[in-house]
Amino acid sequence: MVMIVNDEDEETDVGLKLQLIDAVQRLGVGYHYEIKIEESLQKIHELGEKFLTHEKADLCHVALWFRLLRQQGLHVTPDMFTKFMDNDEGKLKESLASDEQGMISLYEATHVAVHGEDILDKALVFATKNLKSILTKCTSQFQKQVKFSLNLPLWKCVPRTLTRHYIDFYSDDHGFNNEKLLRFAKLDFNKLQKCHQRELCEITEWWGGLQVPTRFRYARDRVVECYYWIYAVYFEPRYRSARIILTKIISMLSLLDDTYDNFGTYDEVEILTTVIQRFDKIRHEHHICTYQFVHHMRTFEIETDPNPTKSYPYA
Repeated sequence: MVMIVNDEDEETDVGLKLQLIDAVQRLGVGYHYEIKIEESLQKIHELGEKFLTHEKADLCHVALWFRLLRQQGLHVTPDMFTKFMDNDEGKLKESLASDEQGMISLYEATHVAVHGEDILDKALVFATKNLKSILTKCTSQFQKQVKFSLNLPLWKCVPRTLTRHYIDFYSDDHGFNNEKLLRFAKLDFNKLQKCHQRELCEITEWWGGLQVPTRFRYARDRVVECYYWIYAVYFEPRYRSARIILTKIISMLSLLDDTYDNFGTYDEVEILTTVIQRFDKIRHEHHICTYQFVHHMRTFEIETDPNPTKSYPYA
């Protein structure tokens, strides 16, 4: 098991703690240590000014401090960035432009800004401009990371997509590379990927059982896309049932949407609306129309069965 940090060790550098927590989260294994990470960031937050005024608190670490704490929901203001501004011009110091790690850390931090934080709006413009200029001078390894960040910042990235790319970035980062953590992240990624593949197989089997492609030729086949929507929000193993149920719901709603928008006549959709509104009372009565897929909603009872006939354990 990979240890995160030992908060009782007062000699542990806050900057190293922040880097380790950031790596753990980007590598996609943060869900194993949610409580520990929360406790560690809470203690770092309590240090406050003590850390920010420390001589080791450079732009990279201050920006990382700001982003991680704000992502955790802790109250922080962007005022700490004023120490990196030119007092005469009210802009970030041009000397910071050569700090590669500082620029990318600042760039990512600006994406957790809220309305009215002008200093972060200016910082985003400053960091973006300098990262683009750095592309022609930096190493190929850092160049890949910068290109990825400029195209898809952390705050806007699907977690598992980020994890897949960051594993490669982290493998090449020999300056801060924990081999045990990297190995653990790769194993966890592969195991979780198998879990997701099994879920998708189960969902596509269910979708095929409804015979949607043959019975409803007008409908878009979007079941994989619908799964991806939920997967982007809940990727952890404990949300298996939520992913399956929500994917089925969204797939059925997509089918209904196509029916209302592209296929059904006014009279037909009026009957369908009545059926939906009175579904519990009339599903076995005479209001049966061609859109009998509504009846298949009973399959959700299987997913919520406290004694399921089959299950897929994680790992």
